[in-house]
Amino acid sequence: MSVKTNLEAVAQKMYGKAIKELDDRQLYFAVLNMTKDMMSGKGQIKGTKKVYYISAEFLIGKLLSNNLINLGIYDELEQALKEEGKSLSVIEEIEPEPSLGNGGLGRLAACFLDSIASLGLAGDGIGLNYHFGLFKQVFKDRQQTAEKNGWIEEQSWLTKTDISFPVYFGNRKVMSRLYDIDVVGYEQGVNKLHLFDIETVDESIVEDGIDFNKENIEKNLTLFLYPDDSDEAGQQLRIYQQYFMVCNGAQLILKEMKDNGYDLHKLNEHAVIQINDTHPTMVIPELIRILTEQEGFSMDEAIDVVSKTCAYTNHTILAEALEKWPVEYLEKVVPQLMPIIKELDRRVAVKHSEEAVQIIDKNERVHMAHIDIHYGFSVNGVAAIHTEILKNSELNHFYKLYPEKFNNKTNGITFRRWLLSCNRELAACISNAIGDGYKKDAAELEKLMQHIDDEALLSEIKVIKKEKKAELAKYIKENEGQEINPDSIFDVQIKRLHEYKRQQMNALYIIHKYLEIKGGKKPSTPITFIFGAKAAPAYTIAQDIIHLLLVLEEIVNNDSDVKDYMKVVMVENYNVSYAEKLIPACDISEQISLASKEASGTGNMKFMLNGAVTLGTSDGANVEIHELVGDDNIYIFGEKSEQVIEHYAKADYVAKDYYKNSKVIREAIDFITSKSALLAGNKERLVRLQKELINKDWFMTLLDLEDYIAAKDRMFEDYRNEEKWKRMMLVNIAKAGFFSSDRTIAEYNRDIWKLN
Repeated sequence: MSVKTNLEAVAQKMYGKAIKELDDRQLYFAVLNMTKDMMSGKGQIKGTKKVYYISAEFLIGKLLSNNLINLGIYDELEQALKEEGKSLSVIEEIEPEPSLGNGGLGRLAACFLDSIASLGLAGDGIGLNYHFGLFKQVFKDRQQTAEKNGWIEEQSWLTKTDISFPVYFGNRKVMSRLYDIDVVGYEQGVNKLHLFDIETVDESIVEDGIDFNKENIEKNLTLFLYPDDSDEAGQQLRIYQQYFMVCNGAQLILKEMKDNGYDLHKLNEHAVIQINDTHPTMVIPELIRILTEQEGFSMDEAIDVVSKTCAYTNHTILAEALEKWPVEYLEKVVPQLMPIIKELDRRVAVKHSEEAVQIIDKNERVHMAHIDIHYGFSVNGVAAIHTEILKNSELNHFYKLYPEKFNNKTNGITFRRWLLSCNRELAACISNAIGDGYKKDAAELEKLMQHIDDEALLSEIKVIKKEKKAELAKYIKENEGQEINPDSIFDVQIKRLHEYKRQQMNALYIIHKYLEIKGGKKPSTPITFIFGAKAAPAYTIAQDIIHLLLVLEEIVNNDSDVKDYMKVVMVENYNVSYAEKLIPACDISEQISLASKEASGTGNMKFMLNGAVTLGTSDGANVEIHELVGDDNIYIFGEKSEQVIEHYAKADYVAKDYYKNSKVIREAIDFITSKSALLAGNKERLVRLQKELINKDWFMTLLDLEDYIAAKDRMFEDYRNEEKWKRMMLVNIAKAGFFSSDRTIAEYNRDIWKLN
């Protein structure tokens, strides 16, 4: 049956109408239901061993176009709708974006699920069905405000199942409900994303913004991702959420093992549990608890089999992000787990006296990562430099104990979404040049290097970039009300707002460039600086940085001396859908974290795949991008990770010295509280941020600022050399193949999971 015939049947069944008679929203639901039916018909991917990828986040984005591509019907459906006077791109815009993640951690998990299915491996995701996700970002008075971000509709990708489990928090019992989202592989079968919810959740308890009663667990448990943990109730709510996720996950995994007739004593032969960051750590003691209390295992047997089943991915070098929960909180929320955790801690203490490797520290805090490392069989970092830092510095005590457990799995992205879906014009151009093989084997992009002197191809890539910039300019005009020049250089920084990612450094550059233009030094090519980021509601300095960016937007874009030469735009409520428009249009990819602090980054991979050139520090996956594209096709600045680590060790970095000794730095920082800035902004926020930069600057913005300015100026100058820039674009696309998540997942399977 043709796709068109299939859709006509669905339209008749749902609405009693022909395709052309449906309004766009009705048509979207018809296409949604047709696609779900086709996916369910593909069949479940089977295997005698299965991976369960447990993560607090799955930033899956809109699913329609990706699913249509993986089913191989996108072009046919697009043509069928066109024949009926309908537009698939219009239909795609109607789909709400699931609020199930925040940033790179969640997007990576989504890419991994796609690749697990696309490689034909049996593997499901396990997470929570957040009703409002992180939050919807709204700018008011040039400051971030937070609103609930609802996405669940009566008809969606979610399928309610009849699976439900009891979950106990001390004496309190709640019942879960499992919802599934099908994950279809590229020309493959289907896996599942399992999302647990609680049917007593009450969306109406959310008041203005995202405030709600944090202690009413039955009503609030699955409302928000990462609820504000600046108070005790918020921290405990996070523990409630994490235990709810792993308790359900553990019960589901054991149920599936039993349903398949497997011996639970051989759990590790049929299941592998990948713990994505520390949020799901409690799955280890929870499995041990269930096996000992309900399945007749001895403690030794349970610990042995669970330790052979669980593997841990570390995503951070930042100590603040390695969760440590007070014992008293765990005693209150999950008292049934504490005997297990204390036993695990006792066994470690018997073998190892070193304080740095204990599970429960002298301050009575439980270190979740330490549980993962002691009682899992694999610990992996997510970029080559990140893994080396873990081994040699941050987790060196553990590396000495378990060198065999440590391994690297450099992150990757799914090309189906980040090229085939969001930049179909470039995908078609590449296919015309080298064929379609790269869609299944991204390494084939290397064939583009044979066309490095193909002027027709180089020009076509440049034309596509120009088209994407025009599309983005139109979208920003419609959504942000900002007029930007599509012929300007698009300099883009889109990441979670955190000081170590150095959006403040980019802001200081903008001030520097603004002052230059005001002084008569005008750039030969106009520049548009584009930002997208959310800051955690409790993260004050991050919100101050957003405020500064919005103040600069106000000042720069309304200055008649400057606005023709540079513009600043911070897009509101940055998400996957916005990324799919920003990334294909980007010229300069800002990857400027403090060296040694960014574990990997995946935005850098998406940008290079779409022909952007990286401006970055020698950090995270930038190091591997640099190795692949060579010195001539990337702009690296700043001190290396070894030097930064040494600065921290010696405590010899003094921001105020840089401020005093550099006129350029001083002028940029002084502008933050200048008359024009205070006129446009909030004095408290601007003064606080300025003091932070001068007196603390924990992530060493000023250390690298002058080098950053020089590198960025050189990059803008090189952009004028069209022939050189086109070649850089081609090299970046050609070398992006290594960063396919298919490659990453194949390595996970080869070295860790060993699925059948």
